Amino acid sequence: MTSHAEPSELPGVTKEDEAAPPAGPVRKQPPPGFTPEGRLGSEGKVLNVFSHGILVVWGLLVTLPLLWAVMSSLKTDKQIFTSPWGLPSVLHFDNWSRAWSKSNIGDFFLNTILVVGCSLIGTMLLGSMAAYILARFEFPGKRFIYFMFVGGMSFPIILALVPLFFVMKNMSLLNTFHGLILVYIAYSLPFTVFFLTSFFKTLPSSVAEAALIDGASHTRTFFQVMLPMAKPGLISVGIFNFLGQWNQYMLPTVLNTDEDKRVLTQGLVQLAASQQYKGDWSALFAGLVLAMLPVLGVYILFQRQVQAGLTAGALK
Repeated sequence: MTSHAEPSELPGVTKEDEAAPPAGPVRKQPPPGFTPEGRLGSEGKVLNVFSHGILVVWGLLVTLPLLWAVMSSLKTDKQIFTSPWGLPSVLHFDNWSRAWSKSNIGDFFLNTILVVGCSLIGTMLLGSMAAYILARFEFPGKRFIYFMFVGGMSFPIILALVPLFFVMKNMSLLNTFHGLILVYIAYSLPFTVFFLTSFFKTLPSSVAEAALIDGASHTRTFFQVMLPMAKPGLISVGIFNFLGQWNQYMLPTVLNTDEDKRVLTQGLVQLAASQQYKGDWSALFAGLVLAMLPVLGVYILFQRQVQAGLTAGALK
């Protein structure tokens, strides 16, 4: 049976060596019960509460004006001023019919559907073809053309109103639906090309190569193979373009002064201005709600595709 020697009994070890602190930094021992996961968990809870609080405030700022407009569209003018946040005692749907017929909201609505529908089709067709070429092919001047589209997004449209007005006048396109459609297409193309170029780069090139090997032309490959694969991105950018074109006010105000061809935003301003001191506020709120319904409906129907398109376009 062997006995262990004390440190002072070992050769070369003195009492000073025993009392000296160990070399290097001393690691402080955590208190009992402390775990790194607990610290990270507490910080995550604080951040989670803070972020959710911001989202709740933002949601209230967006939702409350919308609900107020809907409630006001179902009240009388007297109820709007006496109890602005109270629920309507009787639902006055006649406000909607009065705004649709007597205030000509129906005509403005149909004009907007015609202009925005044709503009959206032209924008998506031309934008997707340009984006596919920029994403899949190499040719001289490719980067210059791409950055021209990117620069178009940062150009303020208000700076182009005066020269655009004279260009449209010289081409006899003022106060015409097709002139406004062409301007809407040009206005929406930069963002469309920028978004879809990044999206087409994420699609596998092997599928297009297989189609070409099977004898398909570039045109057929684009329309029958690549375009269906890009459906989430097309829906996402299409909804953004729809929102921008539907709510556009500055361009039609300058380029379309014909009363019979006014779009919905012009009609709502005309309805508000024509009231003067009389104030048919219930019909005005009804017109606002009618103008919002198509936008809300489109987003509710395609919200999953929008989220999928934005996520797929951000990853490569």
